[in-house]
Amino acid sequence: MLCPLDYIRFLRNIVTFSRMLAGRLLDFQTTDGSIEENTMEMERAIENRGCCLVRKFRKSLRRHLLFILTLSAVIFGFTLGFLLRLAEPSADALLWLGMPGELFLRLLKMMIIPLLVCSVIHSTASLDPKSNGKISIVAFAYIMLTNILGCLIAIALFYVIKPGSESPLVEGKTNVYEAVPQDIFADLLRNIIPDNMVEATFRQTQTKYSHEMVEQFQLVDNSTRKNISSNQNSTIQMVQKLVKSVGKTDGPNILGLIVACMFLGTAAGKMGKKAKPFLDFFAVSTEVVLQVLRWFLWMTPVGISSLIAASIAGTRDVTGTFSSLGLFVLTVTLGIVLHQALFLPLIFFLTTRRNPYTYFLSIGRAWLIGFAATSTAVAIPEMLNACENKNHIDKRVSRFVIPFCVTLNADGSALFITAAAMFIANISGHPLTFGEVAIIGLLTAIASLALPSVPSSSIVTLIMVLSSMNVPVHAVSLLFAVEWFLDRIRTTSNVLSHTHCAAITHHFNRQGPGKTEGPVMIEEEVELIVHSPDAYNS
Repeated sequence: MLCPLDYIRFLRNIVTFSRMLAGRLLDFQTTDGSIEENTMEMERAIENRGCCLVRKFRKSLRRHLLFILTLSAVIFGFTLGFLLRLAEPSADALLWLGMPGELFLRLLKMMIIPLLVCSVIHSTASLDPKSNGKISIVAFAYIMLTNILGCLIAIALFYVIKPGSESPLVEGKTNVYEAVPQDIFADLLRNIIPDNMVEATFRQTQTKYSHEMVEQFQLVDNSTRKNISSNQNSTIQMVQKLVKSVGKTDGPNILGLIVACMFLGTAAGKMGKKAKPFLDFFAVSTEVVLQVLRWFLWMTPVGISSLIAASIAGTRDVTGTFSSLGLFVLTVTLGIVLHQALFLPLIFFLTTRRNPYTYFLSIGRAWLIGFAATSTAVAIPEMLNACENKNHIDKRVSRFVIPFCVTLNADGSALFITAAAMFIANISGHPLTFGEVAIIGLLTAIASLALPSVPSSSIVTLIMVLSSMNVPVHAVSLLFAVEWFLDRIRTTSNVLSHTHCAAITHHFNRQGPGKTEGPVMIEEEVELIVHSPDAYNS
């Protein structure tokens, strides 16, 4: 039988249990409310994160819009060219197909000389003579190294692939350009010191060749020269004589302009405050020219697609051309790929300790412009943009080194000329010894510093090299069938090499090129970033 105390304990346990149950219930309700709140917070966070990703995507798209459009234009140009080639378009159709690209190139070329003159004077005035000398030495050493490297790559691949070893000789037209090595180098020295700075903006010195018919008399008794007027039995032989003269050819003398502007900039920097108005003029002029180039660069996709489509559509037998010259095209293409993907990145990494492939992506737009235009000079504005704004290279270094490299650095062309010289010798039945191959490589490396300003300058230099080695040159015309392709890929090598030279030169002057004690220069960064119209609203 239960006592009253037991009843009291029982009631107390019931009350305690009820309180625990009520507390658990309250905790469950509170926890359930927290879950709902947390769920709402997570949904808001996901929504905010999604909006943030959308904003970042839009911002990235605006920043890289021109590059995306340019890459799409390359693909579209190749597709359109191959489709139109099936219809065998006439010369007039090809003219109008390539007209937008031609106008695009003319727009860029129009601003090259103003940009070069203003930027070189402004840059060299901000440097002391010691820094100018160091930058020039580093840049020239890099240029010679890469030119020689291009020749070595071509020689190695030639012995591995052996193009032309079983190819028959195909007769071609002889080339009338008869440049010899000493004249090439003499023209280089003459162009370094122009006799007229204004004329250097559109003409440069070049040795001209002509033939004259002269009378050659026979000698009798080893001492008496008989003339037709004195002896009717004497014979006169007409002989063709080569006559050389120093003339002019169309095309800007870039090297001469660089040297002249260096002198002007250095002198202005030494004059101090007296030269401030002079230097301010060129500083502001640089900004104006770059602003104009920003507008022109939006035509890049249209110009590139037009140039590529016209080039492809005008090639009648692409398959036959590449099959007959397949091993030679393979040799040059593989050499260019190795040069751009292995050797140049290795030099870049060993000297700067930076990721070379990230750097390559930053100059992608300049690379594509060089590929489409087959000219490194046309890509100068975009190379400056990539160096200064994307890779933070000192503008005083980049604006001197890039034009300097455009004039002298041609490692892609050196690779092509070396491989082409050995290929022509092979198909002409003129086997080369190792000593002759070494001479071809050395001569090409030096001759690449002074490519003549004539159409297909690499072809002209190739003829000069072959003539020096007494190799027949009449088979050179074969190469014109693949020149449209090889010219483009070797130009991309030159563009990549120019920008690497600017980065390496900046690295060796990374403590900052010394400034003169002259006038206070305008130090605002001149950006060549191309914005979309909506970018300013972000």
